[in-house]
Amino acid sequence: MAEGRDGTRVRYATVLRTSWITPHMIRVVLGGDGLAEFAADRYTDHYVKLIFPPPGVEYPVPCDLDLIRRELPRHQWPRLRTYTVRFWDPAARELTLDFVYHGDEGLAGPWAAGARPGDQVMFRGPGGGYAPSPAADWHLLVGDESALPAIGAALERLPRDAPARVFVEVSDPAEEQELTTTGAAEIVWVHRRRRTVGEALVEAVRAMDPPPGAVHAFVHGEAQFVRELRRLLRVDLRVPKEMLSISGYWRRGHDDESWRAVKADWNRRLEEEEAAVLPVG
Repeated sequence: MAEGRDGTRVRYATVLRTSWITPHMIRVVLGGDGLAEFAADRYTDHYVKLIFPPPGVEYPVPCDLDLIRRELPRHQWPRLRTYTVRFWDPAARELTLDFVYHGDEGLAGPWAAGARPGDQVMFRGPGGGYAPSPAADWHLLVGDESALPAIGAALERLPRDAPARVFVEVSDPAEEQELTTTGAAEIVWVHRRRRTVGEALVEAVRAMDPPPGAVHAFVHGEAQFVRELRRLLRVDLRVPKEMLSISGYWRRGHDDESWRAVKADWNRRLEEEEAAVLPVG
């Protein structure tokens, strides 16, 4: 995904309100003057990168990440976490983000759980690159909890009566959310329970009876199941690359920094594997 308009600028926002929409999903609504020139209306997978300084470290205002990395020791560098824009209301100037919460594990989830109105947060963005194509005959949306905000946003932008197959993996029925669309969407909630993340999701997608015609697919989430479904779509079903938005948002056993460090090489190797088996031309 590419950075969007003014995507490298550091912005400042204020927490307006928070809510628990499921037992493990927290919704945080941001506002404030720092969103005056923000826009996230082109794509349904718009994202921002939240900036978390280490405890006790403060940065000059305005924050310059390049300057920080040049002048401060590495242990004082911020950590960035990427989150999809669930809603953007330009009239109210409100930016809504959803956070998966796993207790004290991680960085952004605990922050969201403790966020209170008036708290400040820094971020950069938006980036993005996908929105449902009106030219597609049907749509495929697949993901785990990390992709659920983008899937929800995509469903709301589907052309009226557009056929869609939607597969979302969550831990159990309590994590299902109400999703709205004017498209003709068949939504399948896959419950992971004690299985490895993505295992049941891959099975469900493989068992699908695809509608006829050209598909526009969005597949995101844990890297290993994304890899399996990418091979299914690109190699087995011969879906053109330009009709796919597919990427590992995260990878088991890696934090965000370590995954970003190897993600480009991971994607390059996948493309090489596909090139070895796909017909030329």
